[in-house]
Amino acid sequence: MKISEIYKNKKKSLSFEIFPPKKDSQLDNIDDTLDVLSELHPDFISVTFGAGGSSNCNRTIELAKKIKYKYGIEPVVHLTCLHYDKAEIEEFARVLKAEGIENVLALRGDKNDRVKEKDDFRHSSDLISFLKPDYDFCFLGACYPECHPESPNRVSEIKCLKSKVDAGAEALISQLFFDNEAFFHFNEECKIADIDVPVIPGVMPVINATQIKRMISMCNATFPERFERIIRRYEDNKEALFDAGMSYALSQIIDLLVSDIRGIHLYTMNNPIVARRICEGIKNIV
Repeated sequence: MKISEIYKNKKKSLSFEIFPPKKDSQLDNIDDTLDVLSELHPDFISVTFGAGGSSNCNRTIELAKKIKYKYGIEPVVHLTCLHYDKAEIEEFARVLKAEGIENVLALRGDKNDRVKEKDDFRHSSDLISFLKPDYDFCFLGACYPECHPESPNRVSEIKCLKSKVDAGAEALISQLFFDNEAFFHFNEECKIADIDVPVIPGVMPVINATQIKRMISMCNATFPERFERIIRRYEDNKEALFDAGMSYALSQIIDLLVSDIRGIHLYTMNNPIVARRICEGIKNIV
């Protein structure tokens, strides 16, 4: 099933993101995580894709196949393009089609000093435009409620996002954020710009202070004061930070869902306990 159909037919959606293990030998071990996630009945599970080498792609595709054919859940495969040329992207697309994968999250990909960039694709809209004429994928795109770190301003950000939708993105999934007002404002900006596809907020519960600070530096998210107090109070207490962070994320998600947002995309970090606790907290809302 194409993800665009899910958003047409459901009032609220729930989806998860996971990442493939670093070693092929660990693929079987992820079943414990998928066993739990499948019990939570997500509408889809997205699988991340690393830059710089076919092994990243292979593990992503193998995990997507497992999600689709073993667990009966629709996978969305992340596909980055900054470090690949047209022939390589074409090969990835052929493999996805042959394996019955219908949904692609088109991404430029993060810059990486250790991996050489190529010249064929500078933006995810280029990737969508290249593949759309020959492949019947449902393309999703990423968005940044508080602007991509490389964007000069919000006007440029929205223009780039509009070009992504015009190229064929049928839904947008946001980077993590911790201030719902930032997302609400961004959502209104999208409507004003005639970006008429679902804009789905991505939420990551705070369970590890070091990890979350690194993610925030990468995606340009800001700290609300209430969030800062949690980090300051509990960053040296692993168990307390987990509980406080889960409570913050749950309150954030409930606020989004009761504000007529179309769904939630949960960055699970491959932690089924996080996913289960969130789902228990919103089971009567989604």
